Amino acid sequence: MKKYIIAAALIFGTGAVITTSLNSCSSLATTDLGLVVIKRVLLGGINKGANIYGNKEAFLQNNLVDKALPKELRDINSTLEKIAPSLVAKEREYIAEAAVYTVGISKPILESAVNSLNAQDVTRIIQGEKGTATLILKEKTQTQLIQAIAPKVEEELNKYGIVKTLNTALSGSNLLGSLLGGNKTNVNAGGLSLLASEQIVNGLFNIIEDHEKQNSASLLAPFGK
Repeated sequence: MKKYIIAAALIFGTGAVITTSLNSCSSLATTDLGLVVIKRVLLGGINKGANIYGNKEAFLQNNLVDKALPKELRDINSTLEKIAPSLVAKEREYIAEAAVYTVGISKPILESAVNSLNAQDVTRIIQGEKGTATLILKEKTQTQLIQAIAPKVEEELNKYGIVKTLNTALSGSNLLGSLLGGNKTNVNAGGLSLLASEQIVNGLFNIIEDHEKQNSASLLAPFGK
């Protein structure tokens, strides 16, 4: 880069070229450094999420995972609390069990997306609010993650028999059938696994975003912020 700066100055005979080129080099170095830091922070958040998801108790006790509970599933649990409170605990436990098996699927997808971040993403992160790096990651992978883990989640939930248990406890409930895509007396297994998959994926993003915000100072340092 230095060689090209000198050559340009000799050709045009002006220091303006040197200044512009130096600014360009500085901008490039800052962007490269920023990208390294952004990737490090996001990968740290992914590892943190994977550790939580790999521990059933940690998953159940994490409020960021609970906040990711889809409204439909929250409504279902409110109904269950009135009919069979113990069933809510079982449902949550089975989803936590299923989450353990999704780590090996979701982590490589997220890591690949982080490694594909580019200078344009860095610019957007610099100009955006705290949490923008996670937002970009979410935009790149959310749909893919849900589609990737849903079959495994459904497999695990069916293994635990939760759908059959729900049908037994809530037979005749109009709410359950309409929310999960079944009829008035039966819960659809795919509907439940999809809602559980949404919670698992969005809970993971909540953890990554929280990690990003906690490390926002180091994230923005290369940009003088």
